[in-house]
Amino acid sequence: MDFSQLFTLNALLSLLTLSLLEIVLGIDNIIFVAIVTGKLGKEKQRRARTLGLLLALGMRIALLFSLTWIIGMSKPFLFFSENAPFIYFDPPLPAEYFALSVRDFILFGGGIFLLINATVEINKKIVGLEMQEEQTSAPRNFRKAIFQIMLIDVVFSFDSILTAIGLANNVSIMVIAVIIAMIVMILFSGSVSKIINEYPTIKMLALAFLLMIGMVLVADGLHFHIPRGYVYFSVAFSLLVEFLNLRMKRSVEKRKASI
Repeated sequence: MDFSQLFTLNALLSLLTLSLLEIVLGIDNIIFVAIVTGKLGKEKQRRARTLGLLLALGMRIALLFSLTWIIGMSKPFLFFSENAPFIYFDPPLPAEYFALSVRDFILFGGGIFLLINATVEINKKIVGLEMQEEQTSAPRNFRKAIFQIMLIDVVFSFDSILTAIGLANNVSIMVIAVIIAMIVMILFSGSVSKIINEYPTIKMLALAFLLMIGMVLVADGLHFHIPRGYVYFSVAFSLLVEFLNLRMKRSVEKRKASI
């Protein structure tokens, strides 16, 4: 890595900006990690979160050192004609066509994975199977939780890495920003998991957020770009309303207890 230009003003500004963006983009990952590890035994939850995120960090750094390969995965290789049911792999192409890349397939597949997982978890909460599982079945497989964390992190990594490439030309800055963001995720993942698993309504909101992110990933894979800012704002507003409801509920309970 080239550290010679790391301490210039432009480099430090790029590092700060990229670190903040990586942290924001990591919100999706933290929520997914909280949901996946929520059914493990309490003694295993922290170990699963830390191990899964550390393995994901190693994967992201490896991907950053494969920038040429990553950029190549964003280049279309499959072309569908809009006027005729034909698939084209090489030019010449028709006047109107729809192009797909490896990145599109990964985003689409990751979106479907999130949609299925979130839908299954929501259904369990609605019909009451989640509590039954926790009481009658063994804790969720530890390796399965780690695998799911790493799998979804690969999907989230593409947006993260492509953002890093657009903001910084120095690989060392990208790597440091990813490390900073992952440290923040590890530090706060426990608190986020505790809140999500302690309050059923917040957990339902988290699952709804994963559904929304899944739909956004599917749309991105089909070239319908939805700005993430709208998604994050709607979720932040919903969480604010829910926290106000919880505080109001506590106040009412305190008044009743004092009477």
